[in-house]
Amino acid sequence: MRKKIVSQVSVFSYFATSLLRYFATSFFATSLPRYFAIFLLFPCFIFLPHSVTAQNSTYDLQVGLYIRTYSPIAVEEMNQFRIPASITLAQGIIESGAGQSPLAKEANNHFGIKCHSDWAGPTYHQNDEHAHECFRKYSHAEESFHDHSYFLTQRERYKVLFKLDITDYRGWAEGLATAGYATNKQYPAMLIRTIEQYQLYLYDKQGYVASDGTGAGVDYSRYAWISAFQGSGYAGDGRKIYRNNGLKCIVVRGSDNLAKLSELLGVSAKKLMKYNDLKYAGSLEPGQVVYMQQKKRKAAIASHAVKAGETLYEISQRYGIKMKLLLKRSGMSEGMQPFPGQILLLR
Repeated sequence: MRKKIVSQVSVFSYFATSLLRYFATSFFATSLPRYFAIFLLFPCFIFLPHSVTAQNSTYDLQVGLYIRTYSPIAVEEMNQFRIPASITLAQGIIESGAGQSPLAKEANNHFGIKCHSDWAGPTYHQNDEHAHECFRKYSHAEESFHDHSYFLTQRERYKVLFKLDITDYRGWAEGLATAGYATNKQYPAMLIRTIEQYQLYLYDKQGYVASDGTGAGVDYSRYAWISAFQGSGYAGDGRKIYRNNGLKCIVVRGSDNLAKLSELLGVSAKKLMKYNDLKYAGSLEPGQVVYMQQKKRKAAIASHAVKAGETLYEISQRYGIKMKLLLKRSGMSEGMQPFPGQILLLR
């Protein structure tokens, strides 16, 4: 019944538009009084704007609910990976139709990310650019947001974006298109229009520490592997607690220090230093993992191939294993660092 009504309105809209054009080019050019032409067109102005306004109103309500639901996750992802919350929200709104698309509802995929060769999780198929294309499927929408961050930080073509200011949503919008995120040439304009219409840029300033030396210039892509950690509740400030290798942990923010984390987590600063192989109280940086329990002797996997720029400490934190045991298994002395391509034994 609703489709029939929409169809009738569409036919009427077409008729009204044609009538408007006819009067504009014919009647107003003749001696026919203008007030009479306006009188004839009056029904068009009653029905046509009403249907458009109703549709826009419904969509705005859906967008408002979407923003209220997912903005905390977008801000958390921004603080962890330095992707503007405005961009994340705008992409989610556009790609998922404000959470109303079948892909979002049935697969919890809010960003239209396809399977690709590196995806081993559940899948969802639907027609897109080609028939029966493979998309990633998630258990919860939050996983989609995490995977979106991981997707951007782990691909070389997007790395130039992380040199932009966190509030430069226009640069991000243009950069995403240049890097090939979407084939639609209007994609940057769509993102910018959505951000400005719903004032999403305001979220880029929440919780992010900019140029005071506590968050700026940090390569958050180094810690993208945190996306694979499982959620395990929330701390007192609403920050997410993760679980990795059976251990609870939290991600450091720009304004954090050991005293603050100690109070937040209910674990003494001395124990936090011991659990995380920290020699100095001031040796924290944004994006770093801090464990709330003693790290283990073994990791969940047998080995790790070192990538360029990785330190032994980062690898120790990534897998939740003790530094001294990692050094011993690798035949390395304290202070030594692994070389790219080196295979480290984790068990």
